Amino acid sequence: MARLYPQPSSSSSSSSSSCYITSRRESFTLWMKSLVFHGNGCTVFDSDGKLVYRIDNYGQKYSREVDLMDVGGNVLFSIRQKKMPVFGHWDGYRRSDAEVNKRTPSFQVRKIRNVLKGGMRTYVVSGTETSSYQMRGLPEKSAFKITDTNGKAVAEVKQKQSSSGVNFGEDVLSLVVEPQVDHSLVMALVIVYELINHKL
Repeated sequence: MARLYPQPSSSSSSSSSSCYITSRRESFTLWMKSLVFHGNGCTVFDSDGKLVYRIDNYGQKYSREVDLMDVGGNVLFSIRQKKMPVFGHWDGYRRSDAEVNKRTPSFQVRKIRNVLKGGMRTYVVSGTETSSYQMRGLPEKSAFKITDTNGKAVAEVKQKQSSSGVNFGEDVLSLVVEPQVDHSLVMALVIVYELINHKL
């Protein structure tokens, strides 16, 4: 089972989603590597360079189960791949939902076809917490954007660049989250996108 841990907050030990919402735009760096020796996963740093999340699949790659957890080991989101005869999907369960036998997901991610958008990968996100977000691939390699129903940006992932404009390696990405958006929810969606595209 994959585990995804945030850094403890100095102001509160609460696992409430309000701990993951700020009034300003936030930037994160995603390194698509695990800190575990010979492990698979992802390590996430905030704009101060502090470790804030990580996912460790250990010896397993392309995991179908990921848990987003807080510092106390409490599950924030459980992410599960659901295979169907024709079209599969990914379900995300916030902790309170996971305690109810995972019957009703907080969000569900499905692939949709959109010929008008240049053949870019597009996924619709529905559920009680997402207001029907979309995740859509961008022309730049490894880049994608999460938008709301009005097309307004919620978050964006792209290859990270240095201050001089030089790209880092393909396994180093930049994540920008807009104000008043739950970082834990965005991280769960980003992980789903990377799992779908076999990056984890």
